[in-house]
Amino acid sequence: MNDVLKISIEAAIEAGKKILEVYGEEFKVEIKTDNSPLTEADKKSHLAIKEILSPLSIEMLSEEGKQLAYADRKDWKKFWLIDPLDGTKEFIKRNGEFTVNIALIENGYPVAGVVYVPVTGKTYYGAEGTGSFVFTYNSSDNKSVESYMASAEKIPGADVPGVYTVVASRSHNTPETESFIEEKRKVHGEVELISSGSSIKLCLVAEGKANIYPRLAPTMEWDTAAGHAVAKFAGCKVYNYETGNELQYNKENLLNPWFVVERN
Repeated sequence: MNDVLKISIEAAIEAGKKILEVYGEEFKVEIKTDNSPLTEADKKSHLAIKEILSPLSIEMLSEEGKQLAYADRKDWKKFWLIDPLDGTKEFIKRNGEFTVNIALIENGYPVAGVVYVPVTGKTYYGAEGTGSFVFTYNSSDNKSVESYMASAEKIPGADVPGVYTVVASRSHNTPETESFIEEKRKVHGEVELISSGSSIKLCLVAEGKANIYPRLAPTMEWDTAAGHAVAKFAGCKVYNYETGNELQYNKENLLNPWFVVERN
């Protein structure tokens, strides 16, 4: 598992370099058939990840790769689930709140995941049997990924919010989310709200900087799988809002149900 994490982190960092090359330039924005935006950074990140992970001969499902029919992937026991650039809207706004997400899925659930924030270098990762960790990558350090992993901070840290804290989407808030937050106010009194883009939101709960993240709006499987792994192995629950069951992957429809990330 340590080797899986190492190569996943290396792939995410390399993808992040490709993203930042585009981030520093003027770039065109295309609109995909689902009305979501696409940039050259999404494409370059996808190719960088594919090149690094392909030698492992594990099946791959990426937002920017070939979209396979359910019949072609339904029997996969293990596969990579990738969002080469999660938070393209935040990328276009140039607010820095976008990530590279790489998860390894086994039998429908994440067993390892990496969430990398290219602008800050913050790197979250977690895996079954090892827990979750965070470090800040700096390209000028010339340190190996192994060195970063050896000194990474285990999460959650000792600090927890003094006030019940809810993390919400910066770009996708809904009336249902507002109702959810109001219910928490009735239970906890004072409630603090923090906003962020992309899968950083799951990682804020994993870190212990927030108590809960309700996502009562559409997401796709590649949006959540890596952050799910980081949160899960940091001791959080990631569950279907309606059923309370853990979020599952490689469904026939890759759209996630509404879900909640919560510290135990």
